[in-house]
Amino acid sequence: MTLLKSWVASANTADTDFPLNNLPYGVFSTPDDDGARCGVAIGDMILDMAAMEEFGLVDLTGGPVFDVPFWNDVMDLGPAAWAALRARLTALLAEGSADQSLVEPHLVGRDTATLHMPFAVSEYTDFYAGMQHAKNMGAILRGSPDLPANWLHIPIGYNGRASSVVVSGTDIRRPLGQTKAPDAQMPSFGPTKRLDIELELGAIVGTGSTLGQPVSVAQADAMIFGYVLLNDWSARDIQGWEYQPLGPFQGKAFGTSISPWIVTAAALEDFRTSTPDREVDLLPYLNEEKPGLYDIHLEVLMQPENADTPTSLSKTNYSRMYYSAAQQLCHHSIGGCEMNGGDLLGSGTISGPTKSEYGSLMELSWATREPFTLNNGDQRGFIEDGDTLTLRGHAQGNGFKIGFGDCVGKILPALDTPFAD
Repeated sequence: MTLLKSWVASANTADTDFPLNNLPYGVFSTPDDDGARCGVAIGDMILDMAAMEEFGLVDLTGGPVFDVPFWNDVMDLGPAAWAALRARLTALLAEGSADQSLVEPHLVGRDTATLHMPFAVSEYTDFYAGMQHAKNMGAILRGSPDLPANWLHIPIGYNGRASSVVVSGTDIRRPLGQTKAPDAQMPSFGPTKRLDIELELGAIVGTGSTLGQPVSVAQADAMIFGYVLLNDWSARDIQGWEYQPLGPFQGKAFGTSISPWIVTAAALEDFRTSTPDREVDLLPYLNEEKPGLYDIHLEVLMQPENADTPTSLSKTNYSRMYYSAAQQLCHHSIGGCEMNGGDLLGSGTISGPTKSEYGSLMELSWATREPFTLNNGDQRGFIEDGDTLTLRGHAQGNGFKIGFGDCVGKILPALDTPFAD
């Protein structure tokens, strides 16, 4: 697929994340308006969807759905409406559009806007679906890369906290909690000393399911509205003490950052790629009818407060995953769990076969046994206060990119006094 030309000149450059081929959905505000509302990124501009709706240039339902600070109302309309909206926006913004003069007044400079959470998160589930990451964690923690007995058969996951999912640019406070040193008799309380990232892709469920009624992989694929970059911040020492026998809890509940733009499944359609060959056959309900992964290039960067530029730590690809988002969603529902519009599914940490492709600092430093050096000479095993971590991602087309925008978070020191008056 080649670049679709737009009359918005900045959308036609090879380095933009937001060409006409993309049209991702976000929520924005500007200093001189009354509040946050829905917008669509095009080049270095944002198309104000509330204004477009007000002036009759876009109408999905005969009533307002864009004058709110989330895209959930549009998600609720279902795949036919999603396709109609994308087709309408493409026509309005395409080079030679007869409606350019009507649309142009509703463009806002992206550099003047503040970006907000693009949707209201109903529930959040995180998976453990990257084989290389699972093997690396086994080798680091148990001395063996052998996978758990169930790993090749099901997408392993746990239910996280929707309340702590935040948009890119939100600072993350270093969490407090219990940890226990291997030679200690008792645990201790204090800030985590092993603060980490997890490079993930988040799938957003657009339409829900009925309690007691599982959905197939094909149905699950059609239910997914779009994707965001996702950093599931992790306190490895807190997690290591608490996770037996029920899994992650406070070590994963303090913050999950997502990129500000929802890249629709439709925009990624031409970048589909298959899950890897299987060591063992999956049970039939998890088999896919079409390729479920995407060829999305991913990068992790770190910048300390005393550095002028970030250091690139890792580059990998979403195609490294063992299970697709559709397979994860199918398995999530298989016992009858009701899925909701606005549910967020984290892919699990995305790591490739070489160290340059590892998606967490736990792997990159091998739990501090092999510290890595930043461009300014600093050494790291885990994240220090003041460090800014950035995730980037894009699918590469012929002369264009389908990008997500950066997913950024800076780490603030832990609270000196944990309890407010």
